[in-house]
Amino acid sequence: MEVAPRCIARLVAPESMKGWFLAAPISTSQAVSLAPNRYRFFALSMNGCGGDPEIPVGICETRTFPGVSTLGTAMNQLNLAISAMKSDPPGFSSGIIRLEVPIQQQIEAIGWLHSQSQLPRCFFSGRDQSNELNLFFGTTNGEYQNATIPNSVSVAGVGSAVFFQRFHPFTLDDWRCIKRFLSKDCPLIRAYGAMRFDARTKISSEWEGFGSFYFIIPQVEFDELEGSSILAATIAWDDTLLWTWEMAVDVLQATMCQISSISVKLKKEVLRTTIISKNHVPSKSSWDIAVKKALQMINRNSSGLVKVVLARSSRVVTSADLDPIALVACLQAEGQNSYQFCIQPPNAAAFVGNTPEQLFHRKYLNVSSEALAGTRARGGSKGLDLQIERDLLISPKDHLEFTIVRESIRRKLENVCNQVSIEPKKAIRKLPRVQHLYAQLFGRLRSEDDEFDILSSLHPSPAVCGLPAEEARKFIAETEMFDRGMYAGPVGWFGGRETEFAVGIRSALVQKELG
Repeated sequence: MEVAPRCIARLVAPESMKGWFLAAPISTSQAVSLAPNRYRFFALSMNGCGGDPEIPVGICETRTFPGVSTLGTAMNQLNLAISAMKSDPPGFSSGIIRLEVPIQQQIEAIGWLHSQSQLPRCFFSGRDQSNELNLFFGTTNGEYQNATIPNSVSVAGVGSAVFFQRFHPFTLDDWRCIKRFLSKDCPLIRAYGAMRFDARTKISSEWEGFGSFYFIIPQVEFDELEGSSILAATIAWDDTLLWTWEMAVDVLQATMCQISSISVKLKKEVLRTTIISKNHVPSKSSWDIAVKKALQMINRNSSGLVKVVLARSSRVVTSADLDPIALVACLQAEGQNSYQFCIQPPNAAAFVGNTPEQLFHRKYLNVSSEALAGTRARGGSKGLDLQIERDLLISPKDHLEFTIVRESIRRKLENVCNQVSIEPKKAIRKLPRVQHLYAQLFGRLRSEDDEFDILSSLHPSPAVCGLPAEEARKFIAETEMFDRGMYAGPVGWFGGRETEFAVGIRSALVQKELG
């Protein structure tokens, strides 16, 4: 049987060669699928951005059931609980309720997601941060008492209990619409998603399914923890959005009927396929012109531009079907000290990636961010690797680039934090293939409501855009010949107690070629 080709593209930042991106045309008249007739779409539920950002939902609750030993038993437990709730509705016109069943074994979330056939879907695997915020700030005012959450390894979800999407830039009201469904008392109810690098530019066809931003609280979620797992189902409703309790339960039951209780152990190895063709945008000659134009602008006395980071898109057609979830599993094998993610709305390709770069992490009032800039390859031997590391540490050009990024982040944190500390001020972060200059910054927010200001000020960072940010953004919009979409934008999740975002570099938009 002949397999339709798959498209892959690569986005590259000039200095560090960071980032890769897969792209393919999207047909609005044909269901997105990565294998014939495999993926099913369910009702989108409600767009939470249509709610009143000033009015919290009537109830936000997590109900935890006794732990079980297998995934199949957890499925049965959830189905019984949903049926019982259907006959005993809560007395609220809006709300969100999470039902969760602990599983007394650690099962890989990526394997569970690979066994499912529903869209939308999401996956997020955070880095091992060793409770860095707790270690740096300690605990104050009993902030973390009775607040222990098992360390999460990764999270996978299908369906949307509620989604959040607009085609305009992310606003304070959009943030409030998401936060009204979240609570400190329900720390595992989280909204996963991504935002465009530049929401003021025109959205190209391959990114239309994402809008300017796209987040979901999954209908069915699998949490892989250290030593255990959780299977959860979430019901969200709001009568003012014409999405009632009864409708939400009916759609959840329809989704549960399609959920597989099998979790496959995926092989985390390089996917084998043949490249049929490549197409780069811009071409080499156009790229040289763009770089020359940027240097002229930077060197012009009347220009305030200090740095700009350009990117390149490559469309690669392959002979065999690429499964984005299998691709993410491969990235996990190389993803030491990095974030792996997958966001796939209905009628859209899958945005996947393996990014080492944290945008910020908030836990209560404590917030951390990091500066990552300057790049060298890893050495083939320990001695060569150390020599390359020393060269990077003493390089004036890389030191300047790194200092620009670090000080920009420091100033932005100081605008909303009572105190900001940097530790280490300059060090090396080693990844499997490359190494970077690195610094970690910590601050304490004056208010948790400043989370929106942190997000909107830290993105875009000088590492993926330039400095000053607005001048660099305009230059990129006028110069680049393609739509970055979610590439280099914020990707991550909002929660009641915690929020974490990475920078969506080394990322890919994967879809089966249609037609």
